[in-house]
Amino acid sequence: MATNDMVEIRWHGRGGQGAKSACLLLADVAGLEGKFVQGFPEYGPERMGAPITAYNRISEKRCTVHSNIYYPDYVVVVDETLLESVDVTGGLKEGGAIIINTPSSPREMRERLAGWTGKVCTIDARRISEENLGANFPNTPMLAAAVKVSGVLETGRFLADMEESFKHKFASKPQVIEGNMATLKKSMDEVQVG
Repeated sequence: MATNDMVEIRWHGRGGQGAKSACLLLADVAGLEGKFVQGFPEYGPERMGAPITAYNRISEKRCTVHSNIYYPDYVVVVDETLLESVDVTGGLKEGGAIIINTPSSPREMRERLAGWTGKVCTIDARRISEENLGANFPNTPMLAAAVKVSGVLETGRFLADMEESFKHKFASKPQVIEGNMATLKKSMDEVQVG
């Protein structure tokens, strides 16, 4: 966790990929764990496929800052095509990490990150979600990868809280709960740190 007991995460995705939902879900689960949280999107054009940004602040103490996050500890990139058009590492703290949805290795991705020398993490969120959920829902694997890499929440408690959340949300669809839980666990196992 960051030295000031606050972790700041910036999410980059495209409309319809669930980056905003993952950001808000992380805030909900962190709140359940007794942390002070903020989770909010920044809206540009609200249309499918448009670049979106969302933010999380997770802290042990009440947070009085209410601006966008300019110097995040972690950056989550839900759609790797954004690397060509968005400065995803802009402001990323030196000791932080970037987590990218890609089948490529951290070493291969580093070459595309304009001189970023910090930690690069990759996860094939598309493959994991297609295998476990039957469709490309990258937000669930990216959420799990963000929790694993940042250490912002204890993983066992995170998984238990997520299962509880899924039970409420998908009460009549036990197979959806099972698929989401398998996705979270597999993502935590498979995220590569380089």
